[in-house]
Amino acid sequence: MYLPVSIVIPTLNEEKSLPRLLTSISRQTLLPKEVIVADAKSTDSTRKIAISFGCRITNGGSPAKGRNEGAKIATQELLLFLDADVILPTDFLEKTSQEFFREKLDIASCYAKPVTKEKRIQFEINFMNSYHYVMKNIHPRVCGFCIFVKKKVHEKIHGFDESIYIGEDADYVQRAQKLGSKFNFLLSQKIPISVRRFSEEGNLRTSIKYVVIELYTMFVGKVRKPVFSYQFGHHVDL
Repeated sequence: MYLPVSIVIPTLNEEKSLPRLLTSISRQTLLPKEVIVADAKSTDSTRKIAISFGCRITNGGSPAKGRNEGAKIATQELLLFLDADVILPTDFLEKTSQEFFREKLDIASCYAKPVTKEKRIQFEINFMNSYHYVMKNIHPRVCGFCIFVKKKVHEKIHGFDESIYIGEDADYVQRAQKLGSKFNFLLSQKIPISVRRFSEEGNLRTSIKYVVIELYTMFVGKVRKPVFSYQFGHHVDL
């Protein structure tokens, strides 16, 4: 039995992280109908790895473009956008998809669980979860590492805004909600997330960066220009 789910993963040089995610997908108690890798011209073995796992391949670009390109060729009614550095618990797809359809949602995400024992990062991620909970009915936020959405909703809002430099995931769910889509966070599972950006840039600097993004979007508008450095596909392996 396959779930009516198309998983879409934007990638750029993810040969170290992608195998872990794809292995976790292959071990799910209920499998997705298809996995699509939207690759932004990786110079490593990312594409070969995706092909070896039986993924469909399409050309990507930025994370927003990669998600949009993947969604274009998706065949299933439910899309799941994942980042390449997450690893799914074995019953993740079964429990979350059941909850999604049971609650009659149109778009959803999961709260995050950092893959680290460092207390400060755990505190910061838990604070982010709490903030997302408080804001979900006021000015919703999601992170691109995990977004469930009905394909018809994705098409209705014309996908992710590729002109946004950073924060396109929050803009995406806000536009969907404004058009009447039912949004919520799924409670059946938390999604384990990598903390590689914290390790690369430092805890304090990363935290400040996210606060600046939030304040900028609240008081200035969408981040459509580089207010600070952001690199896609240049991460250390953890």
